[in-house]
Amino acid sequence: MMEPGRRWPGKTGIGWTLVMTCLSHPGYALEPALGTAERCRAYSGLPAGWGDDPKAGMVRIEDGEFTLGTTAGYADEGPEVRTQVQTFWIDRTEVTVAQFAVFVQATGYVTEAEHEGGGGVFRIPRAEELKRLLYPWWEYRAGASWRHPQGPGSEAQANQPVTLVTLRDAEAYAHWLGRELPSEAEWEYAAKAGVQDRDIEKEPRDNRGKPRANFWQGHFPLENNQEDGHAGIAPVGCYPGNGFGLFDMVGNVWEQTRDIYTPRHGTAADGADAATAGKPNRGMVIKGGSHLCAQDYCVRYRPSAREAHEANLPMSHIGFRTVTREARQHGWLPGFLSATGRTE
Repeated sequence: MMEPGRRWPGKTGIGWTLVMTCLSHPGYALEPALGTAERCRAYSGLPAGWGDDPKAGMVRIEDGEFTLGTTAGYADEGPEVRTQVQTFWIDRTEVTVAQFAVFVQATGYVTEAEHEGGGGVFRIPRAEELKRLLYPWWEYRAGASWRHPQGPGSEAQANQPVTLVTLRDAEAYAHWLGRELPSEAEWEYAAKAGVQDRDIEKEPRDNRGKPRANFWQGHFPLENNQEDGHAGIAPVGCYPGNGFGLFDMVGNVWEQTRDIYTPRHGTAADGADAATAGKPNRGMVIKGGSHLCAQDYCVRYRPSAREAHEANLPMSHIGFRTVTREARQHGWLPGFLSATGRTE
């Protein structure tokens, strides 16, 4: 519990508003099943047991062997490597704005985007910009942060994935809960959920042709026909989960891992991670694609897909989820329960 007389910083603004709104939300006490548009809209953003159970919102993944990578995608997704993974727990959904708000409220943490004054935000460019600019759909927007993901005037939604967080920010949240970021192998093992055939590397649609993930349908970046029901980021858990009961493992937002990026599996940096990265802007592995991946651009809405991302670059389409391993002791920070308004 928190020391007598101590107060949590700044019980005002979007962070505290989100905390109190989520804790009083009807969906807080009994977490919705998720997996449909109706259920995800009703979700508060805080899993059942949040503040009481150190594994709230997580799923236990049994140890096993699987094929890491694929030769059916981009060159950096190969070669295929038989890989052993030990038992671990992983978040059912991407870390939500509501969860991150509780962390910020409890610790007073300030993200890198807030320190720097902004971050990278997607916008639909003009057609003529496509002819003269390399990536005209990205712009640095002053005031963009996890609280204001589109810049001043925008407000983060409690049940959406938190974005505009860097590797340092994601690790700070994870460590606060006694957790870590997943390795690339752990993330991909969880995403594949025991499926080994190449059909899993196809565009995420069900047997009726309906999108089963949040990705871009139409001509990127000018036209999104929103066949999947969303023009941008969706609340977590709007689409059916995979065989392990995990949601949004492809699409919605890219997810950070602890591993340094190398152009092929099995090359020199494998086994190195964020703790040994050294450079603040070191390229790290992100997984799963985002709502901006389209058939004609960034065909990375697949479990084996991977990309390099600068560790210290906050972007509006990148989030994360956390893991904990069986041998690791959980270390909830003193005062977490007080910060959420709950008692031991």
